[in-house]
Amino acid sequence: MFPALYAILDPDISPARLPVLAATLADAGVQLMQLRDKRGSAAGIYSQAKELQALLSPRGVRFIVNDRPDIAAMIGADGVHVGQEDLPPEEARRICGASRWVGVSTHNLEQLREANLTSVDYIAVGPIFPTGTKENPDPVVGIEFLRAARQLTRKPLVAIGGITIESAADVFGAGADSVAIIRDLLAAPDPASRAKEYLAISER
Repeated sequence: MFPALYAILDPDISPARLPVLAATLADAGVQLMQLRDKRGSAAGIYSQAKELQALLSPRGVRFIVNDRPDIAAMIGADGVHVGQEDLPPEEARRICGASRWVGVSTHNLEQLREANLTSVDYIAVGPIFPTGTKENPDPVVGIEFLRAARQLTRKPLVAIGGITIESAADVFGAGADSVAIIRDLLAAPDPASRAKEYLAISER
């Protein structure tokens, strides 16, 4: 079963240190996390990822590195996530190894069809709603896009972009296996309680 909540750890958004936040979310039941650091140096991302992997692995949390299959392989992470402007998924897999997850972001049905023909373990779709966590966001695709995507692939679908507690039920209802949450989780007054809310919605 694919984890219903995919926490994206972004140092630009989290008021807390990422290891502290990651431990809090793991204790709340989050089973899948990704380090997304768009501004950090290679050395900085490597160091942060290594610390998070060491923290999360004993807790049974699957840890994904954004953009960097090389770093994912070096630290023994559980996978890598690539975007449309990063390495192709099959090249990312060649670097990080067959046993690790590879996920890819898609923003239209053509990209989704292409991703479905690859060996990726899951496909992210979005932004479902307007989002402020990217400097140059792709056009909003909406709930109906998610319904269409669900008809085109049996791979797990991760919905991302502007999802909140208020909209999560509709997103799951449209066919998402998982919701990737950034700001609504990281900037919440109580991230652990917010995570539990998302998990409860997914179970309903």
